Amino acid sequence: MIREATTAPVAQNASSSRSIGVLLVNLGTPDAPATAEVRAYLREFLSDPRVIDINPLGRWLLLNVFILPFRPAKSAAAYRSVWMSDGSPLLVHGRALQAGVQAALNEKSPGRFVVRLAMRYGKPSIPSVLQELLKQDLERLIILPLFPQYSSAATGSALERVMKVVAESWNVPAVDSFDSFYDAPAFIDGFRDVARPLLDAFAPNYVLFSYHGLPERQVKKSDTTGSHCLATSTCCDAICPANRFCYRAHCVATTNALVNALSLAPGTFSYSFQSRLGRTPWIKPYTDLVLPELAQKGIKRLAVFSPAFVADCLETVEEIGIRAKEQWHALGGEDLLLIPSLNAHPTWVNGVADMVLERSGIKRT
Repeated sequence: MIREATTAPVAQNASSSRSIGVLLVNLGTPDAPATAEVRAYLREFLSDPRVIDINPLGRWLLLNVFILPFRPAKSAAAYRSVWMSDGSPLLVHGRALQAGVQAALNEKSPGRFVVRLAMRYGKPSIPSVLQELLKQDLERLIILPLFPQYSSAATGSALERVMKVVAESWNVPAVDSFDSFYDAPAFIDGFRDVARPLLDAFAPNYVLFSYHGLPERQVKKSDTTGSHCLATSTCCDAICPANRFCYRAHCVATTNALVNALSLAPGTFSYSFQSRLGRTPWIKPYTDLVLPELAQKGIKRLAVFSPAFVADCLETVEEIGIRAKEQWHALGGEDLLLIPSLNAHPTWVNGVADMVLERSGIKRT
């Protein structure tokens, strides 16, 4: 099911010639795989109080004493290992998705949609893209944060930034937004179509769904009751009012949907969480600790999905495709296959266009 923000529906005028803006928002990327550019990117990213949700002084100390003096050089080296001829993978694939969705919408409803890509941090920035987009006297603005599972740190931050810019504009259209699409057919079918031929050729013994991690405190903050999330071992097994905005529960739902779509046998798959930062507890199990457990069970050929991302990036290509693969080989594993992300796969491109078209209320021509 596609989850949406609580925005009142707006009646569509079928005869209107005004455009509908579509803003695709992803996390962001440094301008170059160099220490200075990575430091600037990390400073903007990690200064966001939704990302490091501690008191301002603690956040400043963590960022300026423990992270920025050391992490940029290491991260820059990691970026260099995945950088493409046209730039960062996240940006290259994002632009391809933007172009594909624009073309698909032009085919489905000619001349009605203007699709743009923005990044929450770095370039192209949300303010710069929106300022250009809002000059077009839009009938409506549809915002699609490209984060399948909701989190305040990603989706919430992106929507907050967009709404702030829109509120400061003189030309404010009707605004609608998606807050998650963790089990939407476009998303699940896209990963199915990307993965199926690769899995058939690779013949894995096991499939691991590795999601980006999140501090446990942030998951608990999303609990509307204050007593459900992380309270029991089964709290994420089904979506309910208490965990409607729970990132971990969304990840479990994505896993279940992909397992069904791929017809994976019981006992041949599990999920985990990667990319943790700092010493505070993050949601478990941890990917780097799951790998030794799988190796000890005799698993040799491991396929890994990263379904928290719709575009390949540092966390998929470098963290899983390079580092996790090296760890797997060191543990005695025969091979590890990273399933590519959706990027601009035709199923995903057309699925996003259909999601936007359905939300717009416009019938196909």
